Amino acid sequence: MLVVFLSVVAYGQKDVTKFLGIPVDGSKQAMIQKLKAKGYAYNATYDCLTGEFNGKKVTISIQTNNNKVWRIIVSDVNGIDETNIKIRFNELCRQFDRNTKYSRAALDGYFIPDDENIQHEILINKKRYQASFFQRIGTENDDPSNRLVWFMINELYGDYRIAMFYENGYNEANGEDL
Repeated sequence: MLVVFLSVVAYGQKDVTKFLGIPVDGSKQAMIQKLKAKGYAYNATYDCLTGEFNGKKVTISIQTNNNKVWRIIVSDVNGIDETNIKIRFNELCRQFDRNTKYSRAALDGYFIPDDENIQHEILINKKRYQASFFQRIGTENDDPSNRLVWFMINELYGDYRIAMFYENGYNEANGEDL
């Protein structure tokens, strides 16, 4: 009987995206407390946490759906110029490619060529620079698309920043409230 019970419980649990080893799940307050325990400071005025992630000063925002965390957004605090954002974006692509915990979500090339004018591409051609990966923490039968981690370049007044998104697709809004 115990074996059957444990099998049912294990089958019902889903492997979800993790951020800093913390499941992107549960309540926002619980997530804030877990991130504070990792050394991040909570800023009640802006409803975000601040600290360092992957060598950069960042803000961390938590998004919920039906009172469950579904997305963590990690945004660079300091903007940089076009040359340096290309280097940063390409280095992040390399870091994710080398990390065995991730697989690419798409096969198309992510790297930005040195001679590409991203300011022109973003402002005139409305190009979006982003790269997507799946976390490999699930079982063979688990759908990795529910553990999406992606990042993109944001431009603000000529400064560029990276925004990273750690998403738990199981908690994402899927029209159930319509």
